[in-house]
Order: sequence, then structure tokens, then C-alpha cells
Amino acid sequence: MNNLDHNGHSVYLLYYHLIMVVKYRRKVIDDDISTRAKEIFSYISGNYGIELEEWNHDCDHVHVMFRAQPRTEISKFINAYKSASSRLLKKEYPEIREKLWKGAFWSQSFCLLTTGGAPIETIRAYIESQGEK
Repeated sequence: MNNLDHNGHSVYLLYYHLIMVVKYRRKVIDDDISTRAKEIFSYISGNYGIELEEWNHDCDHVHVMFRAQPRTEISKFINAYKSASSRLLKKEYPEIREKLWKGAFWSQSFCLLTTGGAPIETIRAYIESQGEK
């Protein structure tokens, strides 16, 4: 079993898979931009109780696996990250501005999936079996 996280009142294991896409699927992410985007993620995530586990990219999107706490406001974190990283990446890599329309770096939408732990059917069967002898 994975090591569980805990605080004074709870025990938890919350893993998420986040996919963020560049606005209009513009192909602007290279290794340098991905590395800088990852650094920004790590810097901001500490304020939200988020810990980066894995990061990878393609030319028009990034995949991130992270752990969070029950109190973490994930949508607020994602919006803060996208806003800060968009501003910093456009400032530090001015050449990407030419490929973006209206200055937005990230698409407004994102994909967020819970991950880790037992499959849903295993959990469902476990819960259904409670109270049986």
C-alpha cells in the first residue's frame, strides 16, 4: 500500500492527473518552456498543499501528476497557476507570443482526473460487503 498522507484530523491519499492545453492547441511548448512551466508549478503549489509527482509535455499540452490535501482548493490553484505561468512564460519567452492569439497561453478548459488507489469496482465491492459475516 502507498504511504498515506495525514494531518491532525485525517488520513488521505489524493492523487490527481491534470492535463492543460495551450490555447488553440498552438505548438509552443519545447523542453525549455516545459522545464520553466514545471518550476513555476512547483513554486506555486506549496501555497496550496500540492506536491508535484510527475511532469511531461507534448508541443501543445502538459501532463501533471500531483498529490493534494483534503483542504486544497484545486480549481483555485489551477487558475492561479495558469495565470502566473502564462504571464511569466510570455515575458521570459517573447517568441511564443507570435504563435498565440490575444495573448492567452493556456486554454480556459483543463482535464482533471483522480488517480491511484484501488479500482472503482474493488472499492464498490468492499463497501457492499461491509456488515456481512
